[in-house]
Formats: sequence, C-alpha cells, structure tokens
Amino acid sequence: MAADAGDEVRTKVLGARFSSAGSYLVRVLSGELKGEEAILSPDAPFVIGSSFDATLRLPDGAVSRRHLELTLDGGVVKAKDLGSTNGSYYEGSRFAVLDLGPGAVVRVGETELQLIAPDKTDPLPPSEATEFGRLIGKSRRMREVFAILERAAETEATVLVSGETGTGKEEVAAAIHRASARRDGPFVVVDCGSIPANLIESELFGHVKGAYTSAVADRVGAFEAASGGSIFLDEIGEMPMELQPRLLRALETRSIKRVGANDFRKVDVRVIAATNRELEEEVTAKRFRADLFFRLAVVRVNVPPLRARREDIPLLARHFLAESKGALDLTPELMATLSSYDWPGNVRELRNVLHQATSLSSQGLSLALRLRQNQEGARSADSPGFEAFLDLPYKEARRQALEAFELAYAKHAVDAAGGNVSRAAETAQVHRNVLHRILSGKKDGE
Repeated sequence: MAADAGDEVRTKVLGARFSSAGSYLVRVLSGELKGEEAILSPDAPFVIGSSFDATLRLPDGAVSRRHLELTLDGGVVKAKDLGSTNGSYYEGSRFAVLDLGPGAVVRVGETELQLIAPDKTDPLPPSEATEFGRLIGKSRRMREVFAILERAAETEATVLVSGETGTGKEEVAAAIHRASARRDGPFVVVDCGSIPANLIESELFGHVKGAYTSAVADRVGAFEAASGGSIFLDEIGEMPMELQPRLLRALETRSIKRVGANDFRKVDVRVIAATNRELEEEVTAKRFRADLFFRLAVVRVNVPPLRARREDIPLLARHFLAESKGALDLTPELMATLSSYDWPGNVRELRNVLHQATSLSSQGLSLALRLRQNQEGARSADSPGFEAFLDLPYKEARRQALEAFELAYAKHAVDAAGGNVSRAAETAQVHRNVLHRILSGKKDGE
C-alpha cells in the first residue's frame, strides 16, 4: 500500500466486505450522464471509457478509450487503471490498482463514479467446524462467525471485531493471526482504552530521544514491534479524535513516524481492531472519523453475546472445567442453571466462574449463580434475594453478598452508560479495569 513518485497509490482497500457475488451498481455522480446507473456483475470485466465498446461509455474528453476496468470478486470490487492518459483517482490520489467496497467514489477524467452495494446479499454459509483457534461453539451464530474468520485468515485484509465485553474479541484476533500466513510473526496487543491519551501516540508509533521530557531514549512503538506479524488494537473506539488521522495514514500507507522524528518508516503489519461501541453511531456523532471506520471495517466480525448462543454453554463449561482440571459434577440441574443465567460478563465470566468453582459442590455453584442472577436487578439489602445468604457462615455470606452487590453495581453502571465501560468508570469514579474485573468474575490481583 505504498505511494511512490507522483503520489500514485499502488494498492488500497476501502470498506470491502465478504459478501455475496451479487451485482453492484455503478452510479455516475457528475458530468453529462449524472444519475445514470449500470450493473456491475461477476460475469465479466466492466470497462469504463470513451470507446463505443466500453461497458460504460462516458462522453468526457479527459477519459481514455479504455480508461478503467472493474472486476467483481467475492464481494470486493477490484479497480485497475488501463494505462489511461489522465489517470484514475481516489480521494485525490492517483492509483494503478484499488480494492473497493460499498459507497466508494472514484474519478476518471472529470467524471465521478460511485459503487452502490446490492440490495440483498447472500451470507457465507456457516462453517462445518465447531472450533477456530481457541474459539469454541457449535451454535449457528458461532459457525457463521467461524466462516468469516476462515475466509479472513486467508487474506491480508484489515478486520474490525465488535461485541460486548467478555465475548472473546482478543481471542478472535489471535485466532485470525495464528491461522494466517503471518503466524510465525509477532502478535502485538494494544489496549487503546487503558493507555492515557497523551501516551497513545508513543505507544503506537514510538518516539525518539528528546521528543519530550521523559523521552530519555528512542522507543519502538507497537506498529514497528508487530512488523512481519499482526497488531491488535483493542477498544479502538476509545482512540482520541486528534490521533485518528495518524492512525488513518498508517493504515493507508503502512508507514509510521515516531514522535519527534522527521522521517517515516515502513511497517509490514496486518491490523485487527476491536470495539464494544457501535462505531457507526460514533461516526454519526462525530466522535469517530468515517474514513478511519471504513479503513478498519474491510472485514467485519460481530461476536454474539453468550446469552444469544446458550446452546454453546454446555460445550464451553466442559471445556473450561477440563482446562482447570476441575472435578465438578455438571449435573443436568447445574447445566440448566448455567444455561439460564444471562452471563453479563459473557464467556470470560463463565470461564472464571467455572475455574473458581472447582472447590464448590454442584449445589454450591448453582446457589452462587442464582444469587448473581437475583442481584442483577440491584435489589436492596432487605429484598428476598438476600435470604439465600442467611444459612451460610458469616464470612462466606458476607463475601458472596459483596460480590453480588459489586456485580449488580457494575452491570447497572455499564448499562446506564450504553455499554461503554470507560464512560461507566468515569461515572463510578473507578478505573475501567475495576469494572472489567467485576464483570469477568476475577478476584483482586488476578
């Protein structure tokens, strides 16, 4: 994706999706044919030019006879300039080869053209596999996710993973990396939500000695550290607006500049990002750049919450108990309790509860889960939900009651913040990691 002399962009990816091979529309946005549309199908190349034998003939004196060729391949439109005199352009940059997705606008001569996605797309069929890397699931929802991941791993495309806290977004990123041609390279994780805003740029791109007061030596950033492999940008929705243009340039050119440096360095890296925010809403609210969103969302994966794939809970429960070498008896009654619980912390919460439950009886774990469920409604201390604690020893009752309160409080705070953990932490006046710990079921120090 490098730009060479003349600002000619060799390859770029914008907003492409793994969708059906259904037809696109090519809409003319300017010139004499403004408003006209032509069908781009996967059956044959689509040639744009001034020649009578062009698929789309443009009466534009600046357009060559055979100017631009579009080819539809698996939902991605490949644009190739055919050696035109005046060039083909995207966002002001001349390109030779360009991969496009829905909504992309290119200019040939004095005419702008836009790609319009098909009204209906056929999703990929669910994978036959019940595992992908360390991800496990036999539900249709998860096998649909696996189908996308299997396809994504074969490419270099940037991937945007969305889903609630605890659904396993980092595991998705790691699984893509391990299944890709970059598996032998580094896998570098950056949690954009936990790094102070004034340090994120240095964390991502590094800095040179003397860039600021505490920069006593050169520092390699995450992009350089991940060169040859993959970088995972977790909580990308927390990226400050002022830094988003720098990240956008890194994605476009695969080059970075250390803080305080004058020169750009090339990086060979595959980018995977994740968020629990609705980034489309953030774009609408002007809190996230639309062009950066499209660069990140070349392939989109939404990981369903555990309550939306309850049939996977028994499979996951057995796996986590085997992982922790637990001897807990997963009776039908206990499995029913596990499956009926909503798991606000999702797979992470299920794993931690089962790892911690190896010292409990099936009856004890069932009671603990019911208490959690009762307390999610943030009931008061004199409500019937606390009656279940009264037969326990005082210290154990106090511990479980405190855990139930913390979980109810954390869930209420996150729900009130629309699922945004950072915003909830600000309201609660605690660090976001505290809420993550409570929702995941981790103990202090874990």
